[in-house]
Amino acid sequence: MTKDVKKVVLAYSGGLDTSIILKWLQTTYGCEVVTFTADLGQGEELEPARQKALLLGIKPENIFIEDLREEFVRDYVFPMFRANAVYEGQYLLGTSIARPLIAKKQIEIAEKVGADAVSHGATGKGNDQVRFELGYYALKPDITIIAPWREWDLRSREQLIAFAEAHQIPIAKDKRGEAPFSVDANLLHASSEGKVLEDPAQEVPDYVYSRTIDPEKAPDQATYITVDFEKGDAVAIDGVKLSPASLLARLNELGRANGIGRLDLVENRFVGMKSRGMYETPGGTILLVAHRGIEQITLDRGAAHLKDELMPKYAELVYNGFWFSPEREMLQAAIDKSQEFVTGQVRLKLYKGNVILVGRNSRYSLYDQDLVTFEEGAVAYDHRDAAGFIKLNALRLRTLGQRKKKLGL
Repeated sequence: MTKDVKKVVLAYSGGLDTSIILKWLQTTYGCEVVTFTADLGQGEELEPARQKALLLGIKPENIFIEDLREEFVRDYVFPMFRANAVYEGQYLLGTSIARPLIAKKQIEIAEKVGADAVSHGATGKGNDQVRFELGYYALKPDITIIAPWREWDLRSREQLIAFAEAHQIPIAKDKRGEAPFSVDANLLHASSEGKVLEDPAQEVPDYVYSRTIDPEKAPDQATYITVDFEKGDAVAIDGVKLSPASLLARLNELGRANGIGRLDLVENRFVGMKSRGMYETPGGTILLVAHRGIEQITLDRGAAHLKDELMPKYAELVYNGFWFSPEREMLQAAIDKSQEFVTGQVRLKLYKGNVILVGRNSRYSLYDQDLVTFEEGAVAYDHRDAAGFIKLNALRLRTLGQRKKKLGL
């Protein structure tokens, strides 16, 4: 434990755990605490966080609350969606992509106020401790990091409650006991894990869902929408131009109303264990289908296939917390180059949990109807050319076949 910390910037939600951490930092390190609360579109009123920080003795000038929704979507979510990033085939990385931005802002505040340490509320079993701290070290290599869950001896909810009561920390009534599950939310998604979700054999209870209605209760009438893209980023819905955050919020509304974006997943954490989580990513689920749809007609086959080969590596880097790594930036440069002509419009059908691509068009389309039609036309394609193409590609297979025949295999 580092004892000579004078000022620390804490990632502060205003909830019970980070309020306990705030007081613990004050009592254990005897240091000045600066709180940082990020509005990433989690859907909660953030002013109570300011009031609670004041109640716990934080000076007004040491309370930072920032609306980061536009920056979050523009500089983190959209670049990731240009890559069509999906971890382990399903997870749209809603929690993972939020951590580097929070880390970046904490370091910026630490430099502004002259703090010599930063702190977070991630536990010692999860991925978030890795994501936060890799971000801190990448941006300020000599920073001191305090991770209370790896230091203190508060090992149960009862001990946390007792600590809170001993230090006059307000406790919501529903916090006096075991929480049924924990939730992390931002504009891209909401994730739930723990307690009632820990048995992967059991279905997720209905009350866990917060961002989507039950697909079975979604409207019987399909909803049709259009999404416009410019250079790989969505810019309009139904012809209405929207800012990045406003666009994702609108997709969330459409996804919620149609029961879209639920995922029950057992994933492999970076720290080595498997965990079961329930994710709701309504707008992101729509956005992924839409983006892949416009790429279908605007990306060359080689570029599209290379992107699909690179995507798992990109997704793994984001999941594991390497957003600020040179390899992620290298991949991003290649991905962004591929998006130069990914401009156009897709039409989607939203229906009872499904996102169905029903149309796409672009002035940069590589789709040539004359080439693919079964009808004869004045096209630069001679069917007879296929014979030579096939024979050349079959040469090695024929050579292998001849060897097998010769050896009697």
